[in-house]
Amino acid sequence: QVHLVESGGGLVQAGGSLRLSCTASGRTLSGHGMAWFRQPQGKEREFVAAIRWDSGTTLYRDPVKGRFTISRDTAKNTVELQIDSLKPEDTAVYYCAAGYGFTGMGAGEYDYWGQGTQVTVSS
Repeated sequence: QVHLVESGGGLVQAGGSLRLSCTASGRTLSGHGMAWFRQPQGKEREFVAAIRWDSGTTLYRDPVKGRFTISRDTAKNTVELQIDSLKPEDTAVYYCAAGYGFTGMGAGEYDYWGQGTQVTVSS
């Protein structure tokens, strides 16, 4: 079992920045892919970015490239998502996820999920 807890969400003005954090506990994260998804109100959950825990290799959804940066701290067991130049359309609940083995952009590839953190961007 992997337990994930997100933090760092909040209300920010357009153009601002936020840094979301996901703290993992439980089993080792070696062999896992870690990801951030988001779900705007009334819409489906969508992939944002992912990182391989062991190698640090990253994957981004095309529209967020250049504004979103995913990273991990293996000593602290955390995964972070830096969001710059925030836009109102970034408003959503952001979820951290972990999956063992091959993981990509599909939500079904991830086994463990956090409770989510709300990001609201005002125009």
